[in-house]
Amino acid sequence: MQPFKKRVVFRANNLFKMNKPILFLCFLTLLGGFAGWAQEDTDASDDYIEFNDRRNVVHGVYLGLGTYLGEIDGKSTFHGAFRVAYVANRQFEVGFIAVGFYSQQALQDSILETMNVAGGYAGLHVEPILFGDSKINLSFPVTMGAGGAVLIDSRADDVDIDTDSDDWDEVFVIEPGVNMLYNLSRYVQLEVGMRYRFSTRLDLDPDVIKNINGFSAGMTVKVGIFNMGRNRYKKHLSNDQ
Repeated sequence: MQPFKKRVVFRANNLFKMNKPILFLCFLTLLGGFAGWAQEDTDASDDYIEFNDRRNVVHGVYLGLGTYLGEIDGKSTFHGAFRVAYVANRQFEVGFIAVGFYSQQALQDSILETMNVAGGYAGLHVEPILFGDSKINLSFPVTMGAGGAVLIDSRADDVDIDTDSDDWDEVFVIEPGVNMLYNLSRYVQLEVGMRYRFSTRLDLDPDVIKNINGFSAGMTVKVGIFNMGRNRYKKHLSNDQ
């Protein structure tokens, strides 16, 4: 006679029912741990500040006064220039320029009169700029304008222009050049450069000088604000722990 053997059968649903309280406690433990981790991550994110890392667009405006020494028809010529311009992102200038000049031509109108040439022109000033983020920049200015030239007596204290005579004539000018710009401060810039002036033909009496073409070189002092778009307020974060 064989001994009686008791058979015990475990089913999956019985096992789930038996361990249901344990599984529920495990779920709560995992849920609590996840909530704590999420809270720590949120608290850690409060230690960071998001910055807009786009490059600031820098604007500027200035007034410039310049003086140049050059030549017209091989004779010494003095220039004075006034300029007002807008600077876009330290890469391009556009504005208005006015130039006056006096050329010691020593033209003989008669035995007693020696004539020089004076005049001026004004118009558009444009200037592409290279290396705008550096202390020293390189630029290529171009002036396009109109004005006039007149013959004057070298001994005369006052210039008396008769618009009905032939001693003056209108002139159109294109003047490209090259400059080196040095930023002395946020408000002052020094410009040193040279340029060449192309002009239309002059019709003066005596008909000695044909145009006012010629080289000139000199310097301009520009005063204004060259970086109005820059964020000048910087906050330094420190660890107080």
